[in-house]
Amino acid sequence: MNYVYIATSLDGYIATRDGGIDWLHEIPNPSNSDYGYSEFMIKIDALLMGRNSYEKVRTFNEWPYEKKVFVLSSTLNEVPAELSDKVAIVSGSLEEVLVDINSMGFKHLYIDGGQVIQSFLAADLIDELIITRVPILLGDGIPLFGFLEESLKFKHKTTEVYDNALVKSHYIRGG
Repeated sequence: MNYVYIATSLDGYIATRDGGIDWLHEIPNPSNSDYGYSEFMIKIDALLMGRNSYEKVRTFNEWPYEKKVFVLSSTLNEVPAELSDKVAIVSGSLEEVLVDINSMGFKHLYIDGGQVIQSFLAADLIDELIITRVPILLGDGIPLFGFLEESLKFKHKTTEVYDNALVKSHYIRGG
């Protein structure tokens, strides 16, 4: 099972044009909630993200993931020693990468990163989408969705509203 769990602006961007995500940290959080993230992570075995997302996460003060992270990249060859037990570089077709990761026992993957998510959607390899809309219009940036050869149908599962501001909707593949 491949899951997307991501926040977007009202106009569908996941980051500013330069990859900035500061706007996500400007959201008031009076309830000090993680908005269901911990609950979501319980069912995840590992993360698969693109190089750009990995490089963005590396700028954080500390490594935020307890689960194994696979970085899909054709240009990276190694990870820093301090992350060697937490991060692995993978490459190849999406199908080959999934077979390899699944054969290691990682069956429920959190797919992250704009280009990777778009590639997985184009290959019809996403089972569930959990998208939180943040009440901001960025006007430009990195879009969550890109071109698809064919429409993909999803069924609505749930929608939750947090702090009267964030709207998180959960969709399951199928029509």
